[in-house]
Amino acid sequence: MKAAVRAWAELLRVSALFTVPGDALAGAAALGRRPDRGTALAVGASLCLYEAGMALNDWADRDEDAIDRPHRPIPSGRITPGAALAAAGALTAAGLTLAARAGRPALTVATGLAATVWAYDLHLKHTQAGPAAMAGARALDLLLGATATATAGAGAGYVGVKRPVGATGTSHAARSAGTVPPTRAARILRGARALGRARAAVPAQSMGPVRTTHLDVRAAVPAAALLGAHTYAVTAVSRHEAQGGSTVAPLGALAAIVALGAAAVREQRGSRDLPPVPGKGGPGDHHRTRPGSTAPRLLLTALTTAYLRTAAKPLLHATLNPSPPLTQRAVGSGIRAMIPLQAVLAARAGAAGTGLAVMGLVPLARTLARKVSLT
Repeated sequence: MKAAVRAWAELLRVSALFTVPGDALAGAAALGRRPDRGTALAVGASLCLYEAGMALNDWADRDEDAIDRPHRPIPSGRITPGAALAAAGALTAAGLTLAARAGRPALTVATGLAATVWAYDLHLKHTQAGPAAMAGARALDLLLGATATATAGAGAGYVGVKRPVGATGTSHAARSAGTVPPTRAARILRGARALGRARAAVPAQSMGPVRTTHLDVRAAVPAAALLGAHTYAVTAVSRHEAQGGSTVAPLGALAAIVALGAAAVREQRGSRDLPPVPGKGGPGDHHRTRPGSTAPRLLLTALTTAYLRTAAKPLLHATLNPSPPLTQRAVGSGIRAMIPLQAVLAARAGAAGTGLAVMGLVPLARTLARKVSLT
């Protein structure tokens, strides 16, 4: 039983799981929202789809691994190819189911993410489009968190011209007296005017959250682009981890990491104070501060330093000596570096509490990586 558990842990690369939740949390932070039910569903969907990709990857590479990595679970005979493929299918279905519970927009993004994962594992990773596909998958994962969070927030607010209690434009008595215009258009117009007067008279915070539209998710695109660029650089290096010998890939990745660190440490343009949702508390709400203040600036600098320290040093070693062990170490460090990068993306959006929470995953990932390889 213990051997079987370890075999599945190796197949699914469970030590890399801690790099996943930060995607959805950074996506929520980019919208200026605290994590909610939609964010939790996005995290669950992301974990399932990520693990589906791990299982599918080893199933697709079973012949190559028999030569380059005979110790892997499938070529070593500890897990059958059929079981790995079935696990990939079941995990994909579970991920899409969780995304569907967050709303149709989240399901749409999750479907695109799942399609990208399957296309990468089955074909694209052996082409020049491989790094771009993997980068797209990570970017979509962050956007999944943003979309699911926005959808959940919309469900709690107004839809269309839905009116607050007591803001209706006509009363039952007026309708009985026949004073209401008979046409449906006139009734809608009167209701809209009444809603406008009610919104002007009632403080915004007392009316609850306003509906979030698809346009709001665009605020998460810059964060998704930064995360995707990091993923592209690490994936480009991973294409040489079995044989080594490439200095160009780790050197290019090192330059990209430094550039990303410089870009990420800058505050998000247009950032402002992000007050908590009225009547609702949460660990992230009390840490939402102006990114230009001293404390967030120091935090942002510290998180960026942690990101560069995690990713840059192993890449430099792989550049100087592109042996398979050092290249694999650079790839593993690049994967772990996603956690501080996600923390940076949250902090630069003003969610310092979320950034610190994400950084709490680092020691867990480091401990588990000693037992189960990331690559």
